[in-house]
Amino acid sequence: MSARPVRLGPRSVAALVLVGAIGVVAFGWPLLADPEVARAHASHAQDAPWLLALLLPLLVAVVVATLSDGGVDAKAVAMLGVLAAVGAALRPLGAGTAGLEPMFFLMLLSGRVLGPGFGFVLGAVTIFASALLTGGVGPWMPFQMLSMGWFAMGAGLLPGADRLRGRGELLMLAGYGAVAAFAYGTVMNLYGWVTLQGTASGIAFQPGEPLGENLVRFAAYCLATSMGWDAGRAVLTVVLTLTIGSTALKALRRATRRAAFEAQVTFEGPEKPL
Repeated sequence: MSARPVRLGPRSVAALVLVGAIGVVAFGWPLLADPEVARAHASHAQDAPWLLALLLPLLVAVVVATLSDGGVDAKAVAMLGVLAAVGAALRPLGAGTAGLEPMFFLMLLSGRVLGPGFGFVLGAVTIFASALLTGGVGPWMPFQMLSMGWFAMGAGLLPGADRLRGRGELLMLAGYGAVAAFAYGTVMNLYGWVTLQGTASGIAFQPGEPLGENLVRFAAYCLATSMGWDAGRAVLTVVLTLTIGSTALKALRRATRRAAFEAQVTFEGPEKPL
């Protein structure tokens, strides 16, 4: 029997939508805020602790809702912990090396196997754990948690989770991994870009300027600063997916079957005497 991703129920969807809405506001508010407010707070130094304080209990809420809706037990949480530990250990291997980050490969396949709810939590918890491991704690951390959570969640939302296998699945995952690697970099660029406000550079964020003009500057900023880094991340994710992705998917699916992710607990009354 093939292991299936944990399904999203109404409570899981509600929790993920709430987290997503908070994340969109956290990333995008400087673009629409009053110029004076944007100049004073666009560095995110003040709002990042509040975002982290909101994000951590919401991650717990997503796990609880997914467990409740999906009919799985605490062994799924243990599986998340193991994968998060592996991802946290992988992250320093590519840090500072032209965007070659093997952690994205693990998040891609884990999101596919575990489903969007657990994928989002896994991505966020992995960033949190790796930041504690490497001393990379800062105002950027909750934004990285959101971005990585969205990356892994997207893999869980790809079609054909129950039936698509083999080369077709690998090609789909590789294509998503390439696009999502650039998307991750773009989203994180939005965090860093707003801190460049007020400079004379034509790619810097200008508080109070029309949204369209600022978006043009943002596109130029991405092209000038991160395209090479994002390309390295995308290429490595594609190469790993097409070469060892099949083996890794089989291992992850075997582990989920052994953890009885799909086992449904039922209670039956006593047998009636003949």
